[in-house]
Parts: sequence; C-alpha cells; structure tokens
Amino acid sequence: MTPSLDLSRRQFLGAAGLTAGAALLAGCAPAAASATGPRTLQFWHLLSGGDGVTMTGLLDGVNKKQSAYRIRPTVLAWGTPYYTKLAMAAAGGRAPDVAIMHATRVLGWAPGGLLDAWDTGRLADLGVDKSTFPDPIWKKGEALGKRFSVALDAHPFVLMYNTDVCKKAGVLDQHGRLKVATSPDEFLAMVDAIAGVTGGHGLSYGYLGDGAQMWRLFYTLYTQHGIEMEMPQGGTATIDKDAAVASLEFMQKLLNGKRAAKQADYGTAVAEFAGGKSGMFLSGVWELRTMQAAKIPFDVTMIPPLFGTQTAYADSHSFVLPHQTAPDSGQRDLVYRFVADMLKGSYGWAEAGHIPAYLPVTESPKYAKLLPQAHYAEAAKHVRYDPPAWFTGSGSNFQGQFGAAAQPALLSGGSASDAVDRFEQAVKQFLAQPNPADPEGARR
Repeated sequence: MTPSLDLSRRQFLGAAGLTAGAALLAGCAPAAASATGPRTLQFWHLLSGGDGVTMTGLLDGVNKKQSAYRIRPTVLAWGTPYYTKLAMAAAGGRAPDVAIMHATRVLGWAPGGLLDAWDTGRLADLGVDKSTFPDPIWKKGEALGKRFSVALDAHPFVLMYNTDVCKKAGVLDQHGRLKVATSPDEFLAMVDAIAGVTGGHGLSYGYLGDGAQMWRLFYTLYTQHGIEMEMPQGGTATIDKDAAVASLEFMQKLLNGKRAAKQADYGTAVAEFAGGKSGMFLSGVWELRTMQAAKIPFDVTMIPPLFGTQTAYADSHSFVLPHQTAPDSGQRDLVYRFVADMLKGSYGWAEAGHIPAYLPVTESPKYAKLLPQAHYAEAAKHVRYDPPAWFTGSGSNFQGQFGAAAQPALLSGGSASDAVDRFEQAVKQFLAQPNPADPEGARR
C-alpha cells in the first residue's frame, strides 16, 4: 500500500498559483505600519485546548510589556489542515509574519522555499544563540546549512506515576522518587508490583488507532540502544532490526492484560490513571494539567534507560518565518524581538508542562521550585526527534504508517519481526517519493 501524503504534489503546485486565494486566508497579509502606534504582527499557530489558553496568556503578556508591536494570532486546526493552509500562504508569498511549526516538520518545507531562514546574528544580538539552548534542541533548528526554526520548547514522552500507589508497591527511593530501572526485566517487575497494589493494571498506555502514541514509545526504546534511524531521500533506510524487534517485543510484554490493558485507546488510558486505577502512565508532558486537575498525587520522570542509553522522544514547538515575497524590514525586526520576548518569558509555558528551550528560564531558581516540571527538565538534554526526512514528524502520515505496521503485533502478540518488516516496507515507499513541497525534487 502506498502511503498517502499530507500535501500532494498537485495540491502544492496548485497552491503556488493561488496567491490571491492565499491572501484571503485570515491574517496572512503583512500588516501596514502605523504612523502613530505599534505595528501588528500576524502570528499563526495550531495550539488549542489548555495549550491554546496558555499561549493566549503569553501573547497577552508580551503585548502588555512593550509598545512597539501587537500580536494578532490566528489559530488553525492541528495537523494536516494547519500545515496545508500555511503552505498555501507561503507558496503565494503572502504568509503571516511568524508561525509555529513542529521542529520535525521543518525539513520537509525548507528545500521548497516555503520558509525564510533566520539571521543568527540578529538573534544573537537579542540574547538568543547556541549557548542559550540545550545542544540537541538548537541543532534541530538547522537544515541545509541554515537556521529555519527557533524552538520555544521540548515536549517529551515521559513516565508519570502515582506516588501513593508506588509507595505502597515499594518502588520509590528514599527521596520519594520512582526508582530507576536499568533493564527491561527490572521495569516489568516494578509494574507487576504496582499491579498487585491496584488490583488492576500497573500501567496505563493508550495506543489503539494512534500511530503517534505507538511511535513515541517505540522510538524512545529504540534510541535507548544508542542508535537512531536514518532515512536519506532516494536512498535506503538504516534501521537496526534487532533493536527494533527488541523494542517492540518489550511493548508486547507491557500489554499483557495485567501490566497494562491489551486494548486501550488514548482517552481510556488518561481516564484510568487520572482515576487512580493504575500506578504509572506513559504519555507526553502535555497531560500534566489533566492530572493536576484530577487532584491525584503524582510525579513525573523520564522513561528509564532500559536498553542502556538515556533518551527521550520529543518534538518542539518552534518559531518559523513562512516565506514572504517582499518582507518589510521593520516588520521583520519586530518579529525577531517578539520571538526573543517569548523565549525570555516562557516560564508560563513551563507551567503547562512543556520544557522551555531557553536555558536561562529552566536554569533559574524559580524554575527549580516548579514541581513536578523540574523533575523532568533534564529530558531536554536527551531529546530524540523523528529521523530527519520530509515525510516524518508530528501529525505526519509516517507515524500513522508505523502504527498500521505495529498495532497487529501489539494486539495479538504476533511476530514483532514481521511488524518491523511491514514498517520497513512503508519507509521504502516513502523514500521513493519526491518531497511534494520541493518542486525541484522531482527533477533531481
């Protein structure tokens, strides 16, 4: 089966000719300068729910603290709808002044000219440079020898745990923190001990029909082997099958019906842990406020290095400059200032669970007192993103294809080796296709 694309080549080429249509998208035309007041900066993002409320608060904060600019946000639906509309606006050269993208999606856009590069010198003048970011997060913003994104955060896949349940199970250390398992068997034994306390499941993990959830855990475990996958365009993927099989087989052992439900979707897993019916929960930091609202006693830690290397699967909400045919220099200067202001004021973003990418925030005494966030802040130093490729990243069909390959084995306990073979075949088909956002790719 040929994997479907987020934006087909025909759709992209059609979008490139829709300059007038792109201009009709809400907030996409650059705002004119005001002779008497602040300039308006058009800012697109895809954050809704609790994250959307938090982002609104941050934007209100930067608007109030200065008089040079005002942010006019436009919020679009998460995933393919957002990226399609943003691509259309950029293809027409009349995009918003600044936008949020997942860092893992940038590589698919940069070759086609849909993004303008950041001037690192201008960023540095505002206190934003390599020294103010964890190394892996800063490096992720680079593509084709240029800087195409500036991360606001890292939002890793983590392990939440109920402190009351885990204390009764004897799996906390002398400081009341979860003991660090150093092998798959040791972790499974901890989950079994917790299940003995709850009388139900030891761990909650929702994955049914959710390729992203399956991929997040799988790639965390895979990279713990000290390796990453490589997926060169037009080439052959580098995937260590032994590591992939071992990672998937461990997931099967978790989903044995007692340690974790054999068939649970995401919402069911959230509700189970929030209701105190399990002692551990595998999910992203974005569920922090859900658990705080549930008023259960819990803490958060990195998924332990079961296969030897400490890693944390993650993505980053990042600022990008969607392509404008003739950007106004004064407007662009204010965009740089806005991004710097957001990074320096991102403590509020930490309250939502995300790890701010800007080190002066996470290394501050104030952040050290923010719990449980400070307990997993170290994950920013160990993040592992999707393998760099135009088709990977949050909300991509790539993650869905992994789910289609892995779910049968997770449900039935069938061959993990066969599941990895199916995944490798899907990747092979992706690699054979040109990047639809790169018109030159079809001629290379």
